[in-house]
Amino acid sequence: MSRKRQYPAYPFVGVGILIEKDDKYLLIKRAAEPDKGLWTVPGGLIEVGEKAVDAAAREVLEETGLVVDVGERLGVVDKIVHDNEGKVLYHFIIMFYGATHVRGELKAMDDALDARWVTLGEFKEYELSKSLVKIMTEIGLFNV
Repeated sequence: MSRKRQYPAYPFVGVGILIEKDDKYLLIKRAAEPDKGLWTVPGGLIEVGEKAVDAAAREVLEETGLVVDVGERLGVVDKIVHDNEGKVLYHFIIMFYGATHVRGELKAMDDALDARWVTLGEFKEYELSKSLVKIMTEIGLFNV
């Protein structure tokens, strides 16, 4: 799907998926803007006619090769990025879901440069996206 993401005419709606397995959580290193090179959770845009939970499962499979059981919605984060002139460069509304690993071997694919299972204590060793820090702080898993 090709939609203009920079300087959008309207916000894009996407999902982010916090996946837990054996007391570890999955982080991916983003390959594309916004947040290129930062660590976050798998996610992406919801396609027209697609339910948010189905988008969540699809994005995880595309980016990591994993099949997950998508659980409850954890919260919503507005990601609005302005350029140097104050214009809206990116505008995303991201619904975050929890999920558990069902099957598959982890491999970075699609929009992920790297993918790793990490403990909550290890999160501070990674340069995380602001959206991930915000949702994890809101749900009590991360202290800034």
